[in-house]
Amino acid sequence: MDFDFIIQGGEVVDGTGKTDRYRADVGIKDGRVAALGDLSPAQAASVIDATGQIVCPGFIDVHVHSENTLLGGRDQMAGIRQGVTTQLLAPDGFGWAGITAEEAMPLWQYTQFAYGEPQNPVDWPTIDSYLNLFPGRSPANVYPQVPHCAVRVKAMGWAARAATSDEIKIMEDETRAWMEAGAGCLCLGLDYQPSANASFEELVALCKVAKEYDGIYAAHLRYQILGRPKAWQELIDLNRASGIPVHASHERVDDITGPILDQVDADDIDISFESYLYPAGMTHITMQLPMWVQSGSPDEVLERMKQRDTREKTLDYLREKKTLSDRNLVGYTKTGRYTGMTLGEAARSENKPKEEFAYDLVIEEEGIQAFIVFWQTPEEENEKTLSRTSNHPKMMVASDGVYDCPHPHPRGHGCFSRMLRKFVREQKTVSLEEAIYKMSGYPADRYRLRDRGKLGEGLPADVVVFNAATVADKSTFESPIQYPDGVPFVFVNGTLVINKGEPTADRPGQVLRRN
Repeated sequence: MDFDFIIQGGEVVDGTGKTDRYRADVGIKDGRVAALGDLSPAQAASVIDATGQIVCPGFIDVHVHSENTLLGGRDQMAGIRQGVTTQLLAPDGFGWAGITAEEAMPLWQYTQFAYGEPQNPVDWPTIDSYLNLFPGRSPANVYPQVPHCAVRVKAMGWAARAATSDEIKIMEDETRAWMEAGAGCLCLGLDYQPSANASFEELVALCKVAKEYDGIYAAHLRYQILGRPKAWQELIDLNRASGIPVHASHERVDDITGPILDQVDADDIDISFESYLYPAGMTHITMQLPMWVQSGSPDEVLERMKQRDTREKTLDYLREKKTLSDRNLVGYTKTGRYTGMTLGEAARSENKPKEEFAYDLVIEEEGIQAFIVFWQTPEEENEKTLSRTSNHPKMMVASDGVYDCPHPHPRGHGCFSRMLRKFVREQKTVSLEEAIYKMSGYPADRYRLRDRGKLGEGLPADVVVFNAATVADKSTFESPIQYPDGVPFVFVNGTLVINKGEPTADRPGQVLRRN
């Protein structure tokens, strides 16, 4: 018997973005791609007929809030069903490892809007005690990033100020420990606590540590404090000051970023970004409050919000900014109230203006709530922006998926299939080969996973078989928990995790390390 599996008769797209698709059989043995070509004389324990279908490397989601659900949550297979075989940890710098349980629990409360109830006790005093959770339990590979939120809490708690030199030294040591553990990226959410308080000097110091290990820097930019143009400039300045390659989380190409991206090309700035290609995001409503209200631990924020003076000033701020839209959908509350309703509907049900309703909801739900937030631009403009973003050479696809909440954003169940349906097949703004590259080879190269994201002899067998004519996302804003069509087979490390469109019982995911 020559192989464990032969995938027969498909068209191979190798994930490099440089090779046209070609007809070949794929032989898998001992977890790796053992052969590509005409394997008709060979035998295998199992043969999959992929005639008329695409065979490509597994997709890599570089920004996804999946680590809790991968350990056994309701949405454990949401990414895998789309062909995502590797998912990065610590998006937005969220993390709970390397600190005490007493330090970690407030961080979980703060991030629960994106993760739901924990599958395990939140107690991971070492990096390995956290990473060791995944082998044998996760259907997908995971890849660590340095979780800046936890790193900063370890050094200085939730203090809303610049770090001292001694505190920066603690953060440098912790960043080094994560990089020694195989992390490929220093990751931050600069609108989230406590990372929002990081000075530029702190960022440069930590970037220099990550750069020693050939890591990169990725961040939700400092939009709330600086605004988009200045936030992008901070990212560029960070590259110049530290020399580290930089990456912007969940961005898009529009009249603000288009000229910036043109200029960074001219200036040879080593920069990339990712997009989920929907005209809406998802986060907790606390993000809409003034930064002075958000600062500190969850308990400190809630106590501040209960003060009458804070309430009055914040409501004036919200009314002036007009950032709360009636269309926004309630995705998650601690009590389960209002989920699936629009902000306008929920506010009217309580006979309150939407600003007052949203403010009171944060307090009533103890800070644990999340909304789908639609772009406040015309639909026609949104479609132009999404099309423009889909084929930008510096863009890779990432879902920013939020799981195990009652009404999640559809991107978590549909992002990668949407790229193949909408932008490849229907709009034809991106070739199939380029789309697969943006979901596999490009993120692998950018994040230093050089043996993933490509389909070639000797490489780990993370493999997807899909039908280019029928692959489609089914999840919508109204009904987000729906699985895609047209992805019948997915392998992780040579093991079938999706067989004829349905999950298997195998959980072959491993912790990957920078290489």
